[in-house]
Amino acid sequence: MKFLYEKETRRFYGFLVTVCILQAFFLGICGIRHVQGIRHVLTERELAVASYLLEQEIPPATIASAWNHTEVTEAGIRLLEKTGHTEQTDSYLLFLTGQTSVAFLLTLFVGGILLTAVLLAGAGFFLQARERFYEKAEQVVTRYAEDRFGEHLPGGGTGAIYRLFGKVEQLALSLQARSEAERRAKEFLRDMISDISHQLKTPLAALNMYIEIMEEEAGQEDTVRRFTEKSMRSLERMEQLIQSLLKMARLDTGNIVFEKRQCFVSEVVSQAAGELLERAEREGKRILTEGMSEETLYCDQQWTKEAVGNLVKNALDHTERGGTVRILWQRSPVMMRLTVEDDGCGIAPEDIHHIFKRFYRSKHAGDRQGIGLGLSLSKLIIEGQGGSLSVESRPGEGSVFRMAFPAG
Repeated sequence: MKFLYEKETRRFYGFLVTVCILQAFFLGICGIRHVQGIRHVLTERELAVASYLLEQEIPPATIASAWNHTEVTEAGIRLLEKTGHTEQTDSYLLFLTGQTSVAFLLTLFVGGILLTAVLLAGAGFFLQARERFYEKAEQVVTRYAEDRFGEHLPGGGTGAIYRLFGKVEQLALSLQARSEAERRAKEFLRDMISDISHQLKTPLAALNMYIEIMEEEAGQEDTVRRFTEKSMRSLERMEQLIQSLLKMARLDTGNIVFEKRQCFVSEVVSQAAGELLERAEREGKRILTEGMSEETLYCDQQWTKEAVGNLVKNALDHTERGGTVRILWQRSPVMMRLTVEDDGCGIAPEDIHHIFKRFYRSKHAGDRQGIGLGLSLSKLIIEGQGGSLSVESRPGEGSVFRMAFPAG
């Protein structure tokens, strides 16, 4: 009886059972009263007959014997036929019916009407409540279709209707997630276009200015060479900016699938730092590595190298000549830790909570290199592989960036 799983249906079914029990009880009471009425009529009839016989001076013993006599004789049958008291005689039956059955039938009629009224009222109340219930559900589903998810269908009950509501809620959650994803995608596209246009303004303006200067000073080789170098740096900055933005866009939209495998940490660090050794030597800085060469890390090697390289590049940007950048790795029972330390200028307290935001540049950065995307990109890469990235720093004492990956 699966239809009884629903609470409201169980209540209505209980109401019907209660009405049926009351009806049976009522019919039983009416039947008992009808039997009592017939007994009373028959008793009155017997009293009348006994009284008449006594008036005719029939001995009481004979009358008493007559009440207890059960044998039917032909003479008795003929006597009753002559007096009109037979089973086919209407007048005799109507006599009993008129005194007992009319009240009985009237009671049944009135009681039946009352019980029917109660049954119809209860059914009407149930159906009306159920109609309101369905109308409310319809309104909620309509709001779902309009991408409004502030209200939800009733839940927590049992039965087919609540199972249906549960499936609709799952569908609504899917629609909400899709709508939210579309909204984020639109916002991301808008922000990305705004960021690109904003960040490209400066190098493009500088590049145009350099070209104008070189055109005006075409005969001055030193001037042309100097502004050619500046033009190349502007182009490199634009290329770096565009590449970083494209990588972040692919990470943000989930188009990157990290191809994880067991990699030697020393190899990842060597590749990340190797591309910056020439720059460090040119700027009079050192990059040191420290860790056990046999340690491995379960990660996407290319993307992890990108993340570590960005952290090292950031450290070089904020380290003065003669400074040192250290890359350390160490395994704990539950994770692999990689650390990039520097002894540079450090991070101001008001900047520490913002450095992983895109294009964020501290007011203390001055004319240091960087476009403000490297740290954001590193955080996306590391967290996208299930790791975490944090920073500790004090102004004038350098910074420590800690990466933590699950032990694989």
